[in-house]
Amino acid sequence: MTAPTADPSTVTDPRAEADRPADETASHPRLVLIGPMGAGKSRVGKRVARLLGARFVDTDRLVVAAHGPIAEIFDRHGEPHFRTLEREAVADALASDGVVALGGGAVLDPATRDRLAGLSVVLLTVSAEAVEARLAGGKRPLVRDGGLAAWERILEERRPVYEALAVLRLDTSHRADDQLAAELADWVRERESRAGEGPADPAGRPSPGGAA
Repeated sequence: MTAPTADPSTVTDPRAEADRPADETASHPRLVLIGPMGAGKSRVGKRVARLLGARFVDTDRLVVAAHGPIAEIFDRHGEPHFRTLEREAVADALASDGVVALGGGAVLDPATRDRLAGLSVVLLTVSAEAVEARLAGGKRPLVRDGGLAAWERILEERRPVYEALAVLRLDTSHRADDQLAAELADWVRERESRAGEGPADPAGRPSPGGAA
């Protein structure tokens, strides 16, 4: 018996699949937080997610869960290896529909910057005076030896990238996490309402007054 011949109209060319544009309806985060070490991205992000009833994803924690402590990754394999792992974690996180906090250096990767285009990206900033206490006793490998001076140097190197990506900036130096989270949750709802992506906020609350 002759084997049936496949209908050419139903055969998928793998190369065509690879060239096909991404689905515009694919999931994307409601909010992405970027900023320097110690700015409070995880603390604030958790609270925003809770207010929005959304999932919270911390990309540093994804790396730790899969590969172990970040300081050990730096010590054993170096920063380039960590950045590769981080890039993969960020790609997974940005495919979710929750609130995402990126590690301070994640935005240095060109592929990550491309993925952030068009998303609700908020830059959390913090002063050197305020961050000093937050860094004390920590295990962040990039400031483990250089302390505050290293933090300031790294911030200045990354600042142009942060500012180019951010839709909104908020300073966390002297403001309560709960207050910042409430303002950001309101901002997300308003932004989604204007874009027609979510229900209108019945209270008609304004965007955060702390925006810079």
